[in-house]
Amino acid sequence: MAYPAGADALSAGGPAASARLPDALRFLTELVAGVAAPWALAGVPLRLSAAALLVLIGPPTLLATPGDKKQVLVPVPGYVTVGLVLLQPAAVAGAWAVWPSRAAVPVTVLAAACPVTERPRWRRLLAARP
Repeated sequence: MAYPAGADALSAGGPAASARLPDALRFLTELVAGVAAPWALAGVPLRLSAAALLVLIGPPTLLATPGDKKQVLVPVPGYVTVGLVLLQPAAVAGAWAVWPSRAAVPVTVLAAACPVTERPRWRRLLAARP
């Protein structure tokens, strides 16, 4: 499908738009988790807050199922990748702990929508072997 100059598949609503939605929701959930979880732990020793951030960012950066990312540092079975994505809704707990409900409610909706849109990817990942 050809798109007008300056338009891409996402803004034009083409087939690639639906393929990008799960990636965008997963990215936003990871971003919120990376902010909310350490923020919620701000009253505890810095080591614990830093450890939470490392747990949320480190493993997804290092571990991947072959075929899911362009570059795989440490290949793992698909269920490990799915488990790492399921860590991200920790953003919900962090958001409710430190933010007003007008901010925590959208985070909850985002964290609930992410697994729904991830189902096709998860089916593919669970069938994959490292």
